[in-house]
Amino acid sequence: MAINKNDAKKKEQRAAAREKGCAFCKSKTTPDWKMSEALRPFLTVRSRIISRMYSGVCAKHQKILAREVKHARHLAMLPFVTRG
Repeated sequence: MAINKNDAKKKEQRAAAREKGCAFCKSKTTPDWKMSEALRPFLTVRSRIISRMYSGVCAKHQKILAREVKHARHLAMLPFVTRG
């Protein structure tokens, strides 16, 4: 079976996605509900929390991130749902 060019591209993209590393570990910070603008990149257009697989955040910081996003939502700093 011959390797298709698209297969090779997909393989490279997956490797690049794995090399991301946690943004919070690199900057030595933790997510905080007070920095609502810093939490926005981890939300989709419809205000759903992006999973670890796509955001590249480690498990420890993903748990903290989810809790802080929920806290900011309850304080009306972030929307619960954005209707499109």
